[in-house]
Amino acid sequence: VAQPWLALASADFKTCPPRVAGKVAHRQSVRLGRTAKLACPVEGDPPPLMMWTKDGRHIHSGWTRFRVLQHGLRIKEVETEDAGTYVCKATNGFGSVNINYTLIVIGDRRPAAHASCSDFPTDPCLRPRFTEPAKMRRRVIERPVGSSVRLKCTASGNPHPDIVWLKDSKPLAEEDAGAEKKKKKRWTLSLKNLAPEHSGKYTCHVSNRAGQINATYKVEVIQRTISKPVLTGTHPVNTTVDYGGTTSFQCKVRSDVKPVIQWLKRVEPGEEARFNSTIEVRGHRFVVLPTGEVWSRPDGSYLNKLLISRAQQDDAGMYICLGANSKGYSFRSAYLTVLPGQRSRVRGAPPAGSDKDSLTYEEYAAAHQQLLLAPKLYPKVYTDIHTHTHSHVNGKVHQHIHYQC
Repeated sequence: VAQPWLALASADFKTCPPRVAGKVAHRQSVRLGRTAKLACPVEGDPPPLMMWTKDGRHIHSGWTRFRVLQHGLRIKEVETEDAGTYVCKATNGFGSVNINYTLIVIGDRRPAAHASCSDFPTDPCLRPRFTEPAKMRRRVIERPVGSSVRLKCTASGNPHPDIVWLKDSKPLAEEDAGAEKKKKKRWTLSLKNLAPEHSGKYTCHVSNRAGQINATYKVEVIQRTISKPVLTGTHPVNTTVDYGGTTSFQCKVRSDVKPVIQWLKRVEPGEEARFNSTIEVRGHRFVVLPTGEVWSRPDGSYLNKLLISRAQQDDAGMYICLGANSKGYSFRSAYLTVLPGQRSRVRGAPPAGSDKDSLTYEEYAAAHQQLLLAPKLYPKVYTDIHTHTHSHVNGKVHQHIHYQC
């Protein structure tokens, strides 16, 4: 005996492969600079997924003038290179179907010099306009020697406008300037391996028979000079952490070249034996701490952080961030205070008004001159380092640096 629910289930789960649901004109034409729309009237159950290709290449979001719609493809500001074979492939779990198009771009008519837009009433002219003005706001650009710069003048119009680049009001040869000729990049001027002679005013002149527009960039190529690094901002700053908690110091260094950023911690009296290598500064000793990755920031500075986890009383004290390059170094100190746990004593920042434990630049520089500049004492301080760890009874792991001297 047939069960009614079987018939209901069969109806609910009716499926079919994709099929073309309307008439299709497989040959399409569009005028240069206009918008083209190619339909993909396909239906199926479940609804199929659409994928478009041009001349066998998948059309994706990187094709900035192309937009895949729910039932078609839209191409804005059509260029001559957009002509070709387009395929819409519709697929669901039960099959697929293709719709093929041949797109013809009606050409780059170049009328005589005396022709005007009124001579072509059926094809109204549009004067050029910049289509990406947000990318053109920065008109004065400074770059160091050896770097590169890209100048953009993306524009549209009808008929499709031409672009000419000038340097200091003189035509600029494409091969000399490195102008990009690839599709979608004809509006970008790329200057690579900059030298002082690249400095000047670069003007893009965009025109068609409806009008013209210009944009000028001023490029200044500066000689790269190296000076000693400078610690910027307020970091590192005095910090307080709960016993067993986690905190960090950070250090921001501005340098013309990537600096070495090193963290030092003052060793409390009687604890020198715990460390294999320390530096003495007027009766105080400092240990060099393991340093993580130095991050390059967009503003040209470099950032490094020192993480202190499961803080205990022996983590309290003075910390120093040192930034160094081949021209010198700068440093700044800060104190860590660990709030006391049960039966623990507080060590950390000195009382307000007390400066007996602080270091002057001259004191620190005198001691660290050995570290940075005296090969007899520390011949491989930055090039031959290894670490080891050991654990305390309470479960905390310490890591120390060994230097081959």
